This record gives sequence, C-alpha cells and structure tokens, in this order.
Amino acid sequence: MEKVILIFAVLVTNLIFSQNNYEEGMTQALELWQNDKPSEASDLFERIAVAEEDNWIPNYYVALVNTTQAFQNLGSNKVEDLVAKAQIALDKELNKDPENPELLVMQALIYTAQIAYDPMNNGQKLSGKVMQLYGQAEKIEPNNPRVILSKAQFEMGSAKYFGTDTKPICARIEKTLALFDTFKSEIPFYPKWGKEQAEQAISECAK
Repeated sequence: MEKVILIFAVLVTNLIFSQNNYEEGMTQALELWQNDKPSEASDLFERIAVAEEDNWIPNYYVALVNTTQAFQNLGSNKVEDLVAKAQIALDKELNKDPENPELLVMQALIYTAQIAYDPMNNGQKLSGKVMQLYGQAEKIEPNNPRVILSKAQFEMGSAKYFGTDTKPICARIEKTLALFDTFKSEIPFYPKWGKEQAEQAISECAK
C-alpha cells in the first residue's frame, strides 16, 4: 500500500512539475513576442511543442506568430519563409484535429497572408478556400468571435475592392464585441486575440 501511495505521489509531482515548466515556457514565449522578438518567441514555442506533442496550443502560436509577421512584411521576400514555417506547425495539429475551429481560422489567415502578398497569383486560387474554412469553422462553433471577425474582415477586403456595401459586414463585426467578453475556455493559453482588431475595424466603419 505504501509503495502504491509513493508511486502515486511521484506521478502527481512529475505532473505538477511538467505543468509548471509548460506554463513558464509559454509565458516566456508570449513575453518575447510582446517585446518584439518574434523569431525568439517562435523558436521557444517550437521547443515547447516538441515537449508537449499532445497539446495543440504551442504549434498554434508558432503559426500565429509567423503569420502575423508575414502580414507585417508583405513588401519583402520574408513572407514565403514565414508562411512556410506557419504552415508546417499548423499541419502538425490539423492532421490530429481537423475540426478545431481555432486551427481552421489559422489556416484561413495563412491563406489570406499569401493572397495579400501575391494577389495576382493567389487571389483566385485561395479565396474560395478561405471562405470554405470560415464556413466550416462557423458551423462547428458559431459563437466563436475569432471565426466571425476573421470571416467578416476577409469579406470586408473583398467588399472594398469591388465597391459593395460594407454596412452588413460592419454590423457583424460589432456583434463580436460582446462575444469576446463571454467566449471563454478553461484551456491554458487558449487564443484570446481579436477584440482590439474588432474595435479598430468598427472605428474604420464609422469613418
């Protein structure tokens, strides 16, 4: 009996230690990103992903960091490398869970970065895929604010390009503000981004 209790105690201790290491690593990586060190943040997220192979969150952040950087470097030749790195990380998780709405949004954002970088070659090829991904994610999780916002922002780009009415799109974006306050997850480091982008989009709608 004592031996069983000892083994259980060791297992619990190892679990707590591992969890603490994960939380410390994720916090450090997010701080690096916040401090404008995306490459260092991405590298740390990658190392965490190797150690946490059953956890989709670290690779999600690898994809998010590199896709965000791709949007910020559209005029340079860095985009293709950043997008490739994001795609490799995302593929690892989509292969395990193809119905995860956050991963589907991330895939749509990677495609959108490719469209923004080279609209002539990628616009027609990828635009339909982007909308298909958002439609799939919306069916799975219709109240996820990142799904609604990202889809609306993609539609906004098309509406402005073709000169169509953007008011219905602005209305959908405005509805996400309440969802950002109520949509919660118990998963540590679950994606929370989007509210600031929604507020910015709404302010542009008002102009």
